[in-house]
Amino acid sequence: MRIEEAQDMMRRTYFERDRARGVSGTLNRTFDELNELREAIDNTETKDFIADEVADVFAWLCSLANLLEIDVADAFYKKYTDVCSKCKKSPCECDTL
Repeated sequence: MRIEEAQDMMRRTYFERDRARGVSGTLNRTFDELNELREAIDNTETKDFIADEVADVFAWLCSLANLLEIDVADAFYKKYTDVCSKCKKSPCECDTL
């Protein structure tokens, strides 16, 4: 599945619920999922469990983007090309992590 297809699937499946929750509520749920991902990593959960949390974060990000009328794939491909968005090199040679 491509990014575009994933975002469209989230729109078809959850848009009405997301709209009822609103941007603020959906953003808070996205933060909750990021927190769950952090906890899974900190607690050295299994790779499969961590992967599930990564998927949850991505799903909620797609839901948020749908509410904000942002095409995730378009935004991603515009910002992230074959080089670092800051130093314009690949691999990245930026001084900071």
